[in-house]
Amino acid sequence: MNKQSLTSTIIFALAIIIASLLLKQGIVEFKTLDRSVAVKGLAEKEVMANTVIWPINYSLAGNDLTKLIDELEAKNQAVSAFLALHGFGDEEISVSPPNVADKLAQPYAQLEKGQMRYFVMSSITVYSHEPEKVRHALTKVTQLAKQGIAISSDRYDAKVQYIFTGLNDIKPEMIQQATEKAREVAEKFATDSKSTLGKIKSARQGQFSISDRDSNSPHIKRVRVVSSVEYYLVD
Repeated sequence: MNKQSLTSTIIFALAIIIASLLLKQGIVEFKTLDRSVAVKGLAEKEVMANTVIWPINYSLAGNDLTKLIDELEAKNQAVSAFLALHGFGDEEISVSPPNVADKLAQPYAQLEKGQMRYFVMSSITVYSHEPEKVRHALTKVTQLAKQGIAISSDRYDAKVQYIFTGLNDIKPEMIQQATEKAREVAEKFATDSKSTLGKIKSARQGQFSISDRDSNSPHIKRVRVVSSVEYYLVD
């Protein structure tokens, strides 16, 4: 073998050795990067509702429809006066047309003894950005009862709805809090496994949920979000 061939052979062998070492190192690094830990971080916050919808429903029954409508209009005026007394403006109050039911409107229908023919229901809705005004007014509804206005409260469509609309204002803070909680858990896991926490491999923000804090305080809301984060682990 001449000198040139020997040199080429040596260079070729060294290239193979270097390539093998690089390949081995790449495999080791790939396996290292493949090690990860997936954790979740929870963020919760209590907020006050900033919008309220208060349906005020009441009904009357009788056999003279004209008198019933007149009585209903008088009661609507009494309710509007009650609301104005408690600080509600005209822009916060809407009065729906009366709902009239005639029991003799159906074919072959007949009234039993003592039954009233007509049933009319009125619906007034308060939509306000001041829930405390509604909460205060609710403690005074007996004033309406003394005027013969019995407000329905057991119907599903008569429940007061307290709403929080400021989610976008608190989202960044809560996402940051949830991410920090997730990292705390990941760092504890890394320490226990004698590893070092690396970069984020993937992250997913959960949906925000808003619920009543409890059944007795629907005006206080609990906002909740869970973030899922996966971190690389490095030896």
